Amino acid sequence: MMKKLLKFSMLLLFVASCSKDDSEPNTITIDPAQKEPLTTTQVNTEIDNAINTKGTFNWKDASSHLVWSATVHGNNIVSIGFGNSKNDFDRSKSSNSTAIQNQLLKIIQQYEGVSLDKILISSDQYLNIINVIIKKQETIIALRKSQFIRYIEPADYKYVAIKNGMMRSTSSSGSSGCGYESEVLSASNYTTITPNAKVPWTFYQHNIPNAWNFSSGSGITIGIVDTGLSPNQTLLGSSFNTGNSSGRTVQKFGVYVDSIWPWSTTTDGPNDQCGHGTSMCSVATAPRNNNGLPVGVAYNANLIIYRAAANVVLDGYQEQEGVKKAFTALGNNANVKIISMSMGYVFSVGKIEDGIRYAYSKGKLIFCAGGTSTSFTTFVGVIFPAWMPEVVAVTGVKEGNTYQKCDVCHTGNKIDFTIVMQRATSGNSVPVNSYYDTQTDYVGGSSVATATTAGIAALVWAKNPSWTRDQVLTKMRQSSNFYPNKDPEFGYGNINALLAVQ
Repeated sequence: MMKKLLKFSMLLLFVASCSKDDSEPNTITIDPAQKEPLTTTQVNTEIDNAINTKGTFNWKDASSHLVWSATVHGNNIVSIGFGNSKNDFDRSKSSNSTAIQNQLLKIIQQYEGVSLDKILISSDQYLNIINVIIKKQETIIALRKSQFIRYIEPADYKYVAIKNGMMRSTSSSGSSGCGYESEVLSASNYTTITPNAKVPWTFYQHNIPNAWNFSSGSGITIGIVDTGLSPNQTLLGSSFNTGNSSGRTVQKFGVYVDSIWPWSTTTDGPNDQCGHGTSMCSVATAPRNNNGLPVGVAYNANLIIYRAAANVVLDGYQEQEGVKKAFTALGNNANVKIISMSMGYVFSVGKIEDGIRYAYSKGKLIFCAGGTSTSFTTFVGVIFPAWMPEVVAVTGVKEGNTYQKCDVCHTGNKIDFTIVMQRATSGNSVPVNSYYDTQTDYVGGSSVATATTAGIAALVWAKNPSWTRDQVLTKMRQSSNFYPNKDPEFGYGNINALLAVQ
């Protein structure tokens, strides 16, 4: 009884302190040399220096001046993660989240000198996160003094676009990882099996066709966070249940808002406007039928695809918001067992971390791409969020007796698994169904490796439906080349899907 009274008294004291009338903010003195924001070049240089010296960059370690400078160059949008501790991200588990949020908003109002409607963009329904407008450096400094701040991050600073000298528009046209191209498959890159489906050459490298004698993914739902799903590819639509694929569902959702306006909440729908998401859905779940087209790893698994971003580089407010929303939605979907995301960023994003941790707390098995070199990411190792402890990181390697990373793939000590996805001689990658009906293409990099691994996980889980996430992951590790050891560049190595389902 005494413990309950003490807890109640502390809560009352906290609420009282939050509601105390502090109409006059404390004076904050700023060094004259830091009254003007850094230029975008200077901001990027500081970020690059941190990556080169520490291997990563986090806004938590940055000075308030750097955070404010990036905020100024990012439309003054700030994301704030709050809570009673660094792990207090789930709003439903925080007894005083509303009180903390109100206290922080009051601090912002005091230092900004404007009404709440000019400050608050959004308050997350599931996570202890608010998105706000902040224009003054003093506000950043004052907030960072609060014990209830988990992170304060510039939410719309486009580091990648600035670094490459192209302030990318919201349109995905010509963006990284996108394209509607198609290519006729070489007969050496597939094998035709009943009823007339093409099995990609890479599947044999992992004994996937033999694993189909035990499991095809039935009853397991894979959630994919990507650029959406093509409305013009019926194998991932109206023909999802054809041939040997039956009794399953495909659902697609859109959470990406194609707007520079942070208050806008109207999405541009679930349809893929890039091409990348369609390819990932194909390699993971395309049906096994008589159309003479590539089959997916888990051809009897259910599919849920979220259009969460315009392209694979999560640069800017709306893309990062979209990914966060997709992970929380998939986390709340009890039918989803596996989440796969073949997108990422150069350094950590607090709201995406929270979204992933939320989904992980719901028992989801999460796979993320270790990184594929583009003009945006060639200078980093394993990218975010693949290096998070809640995530299983995957990359691609070339065929052959020795391990060699694919020409565009990233490796490092955060990698967990590898997938053979590049031919040694031709350089061809993985055959998939393209954006349009009856068309095919080749897709490579750590992206296709990740979606392939998610499909293998579905085979294992379907064979053992009562298993937990950890049991599935342990079986996959035990069925990989390097187990029980872990290679410093390639993790547990290539997975033998047949062993994994036996």
